[in-house]
Parts: sequence; C-alpha cells; structure tokens
Amino acid sequence: CVPYSALVSTQSTGHKLDLTMVNIPKTRNTFCAHRTCRQHQKHKVTQYKAGKASLYAQGKRRYDAKQKGYGGQTKPVFHKKAKTTKKIVLRLECTKCGSRHQKVLKRCKTFELGGDKKAKGAALQYLSLIHI
Repeated sequence: CVPYSALVSTQSTGHKLDLTMVNIPKTRNTFCAHRTCRQHQKHKVTQYKAGKASLYAQGKRRYDAKQKGYGGQTKPVFHKKAKTTKKIVLRLECTKCGSRHQKVLKRCKTFELGGDKKAKGAALQYLSLIHI
C-alpha cells in the first residue's frame, strides 16, 4: 500500500498543484485586446526571456558609483536561494495585427513549447509491445 503523498508530485514548495512537466502548443487561439482586433485570433506562443541589462539604468549607475573606490561590497549579496523553479511567462503575438501580450503560468520544473502530445494509454501500448 503506497501513501497518497507519494503518488502526488510535490515540489520544494509542498503544494500539490506544482507540475513537473508542462507542454504548450506553439499556436493558441485567444482574445486579442488590440483596437483593430478585439476578438479571438490565432496567437504565436514563445517563452519570455529577459533582455540584456542596460549599463545606463538608474539603479545600475547608482550601484556602480557606490561600489567605486575602497570599502569592498557595499550592498547585500543574496545567498539564501530557496526556490527550485521559476514561473513561466508566455509571450503571445497576434498573427493578424502583431500586438503582443504576456501570460504567466504556474511554477514547473520543466517547460516544453510545441512538444509531442502525450497519447492516452501510450505507456500501456509500449508495455504490450515488449511482451510480444
């Protein structure tokens, strides 16, 4: 007899809703809020990636000025990393008008974009092939 907690996939957060694997199709039919569309359209789905940090942003200029000269590290360096996953952000681009918006997904260990769909009972078919 296996305990229920062993069957449910849980992450470091301990929530039962955390998923280990998420597979999203490369196109999605969803609402476009742009003034030219304002209806459901096909959207191209990509994963959001942060851009290169600018050297001229106010925070970076302030930090560099404070670090200058003697005195070592002036701001705290974060070491107590507790999270093992990141929230996935989808970037949806309308194929008709080209406007983009973002959608946040829940945390997951692995994220796949446009991977093969899992067929129902695929593992059973595989096992039956082995026994033949």
